[in-house]
Amino acid sequence: TVLRGGQVTGVCNPAVESNASLSRLMIGSEPPELTHRESQVGASVLRVQGLALPRSEPFGVDLHGIQLDVRAGEVVGIAGVSGNGQKELLYALSGEDTRAAPEMVQIAGREAGRLGPGRRRALGLHFVPEERLGRGAVPSMGLAHNLLLTRKTALGAGGWIRMGQLQEQARAIIARFNVKAGGPNAAAQSLSGGNLQKFIVGREIDARPKLLIISQPTWGVDVGAAAQIRGAILQLRDEGCAVLVLSEELDELFEICDRLHVVAKGRLSPSVARADATVQQIGEWMSGLWDGAAAPNAAQNAARGGAHVQA
Repeated sequence: TVLRGGQVTGVCNPAVESNASLSRLMIGSEPPELTHRESQVGASVLRVQGLALPRSEPFGVDLHGIQLDVRAGEVVGIAGVSGNGQKELLYALSGEDTRAAPEMVQIAGREAGRLGPGRRRALGLHFVPEERLGRGAVPSMGLAHNLLLTRKTALGAGGWIRMGQLQEQARAIIARFNVKAGGPNAAAQSLSGGNLQKFIVGREIDARPKLLIISQPTWGVDVGAAAQIRGAILQLRDEGCAVLVLSEELDELFEICDRLHVVAKGRLSPSVARADATVQQIGEWMSGLWDGAAAPNAAQNAARGGAHVQA
């Protein structure tokens, strides 16, 4: 049974339905087809060199010699089974963990390993965490006020908030990303998980970042919203932004990424071009079985003029 907008839109046997037909029942139409064009790749925006950090909690994961390069105009994906160091890597990249040596994390050519989130944001980094409430948004605050977590454009002299401007910005994001909410002052906790995800992703994309790091971009959103978010990521890439995506959805990574890595037990695999990667290969690498596979991929990437990163 399919519900849409509080009404039953269909009762069917999923064994005889397709993704397209179920999408029509769920969202009223088929999701738009994504266009993945070759882009002009620019200079390195995020460079991680030899990032090694011990776990900060008993059940965490140690990071071992992470090497990563994300350039302007490309989407780089990181696949992996949950709990293999994704959380620790994201904390180190976002600035929530500042234990790394300064040169281990570089943003737009600046050493950023010891910089906090605010100073990294000033360099052009915006970040969408996996946890929506409590980390991506303050639950009891309205959507408009939640914009202030990562954007200061509506702050006036002396720190006064220009509420009219702030609410207009929130309305624009709500409209652009089809967020179902009771308006710009609706509390973040009043939204469904999928609609809050659309707002948080929209908030960061709308800020026009130089570098966007996004974790699990389409968890819990409907097929139409997922296509919209993925399309917005590709548009941002085409406009010259460097994008790093961490996802457990292999289909999603193959759909939007230009290059892929795999993280396993706190180690990062070499990169492989999306066109050369297979689900079988990525599945093997999720177990850490990439040693010996680096050489052929290096030759393929060199032929494209791309950067190859050794684990």
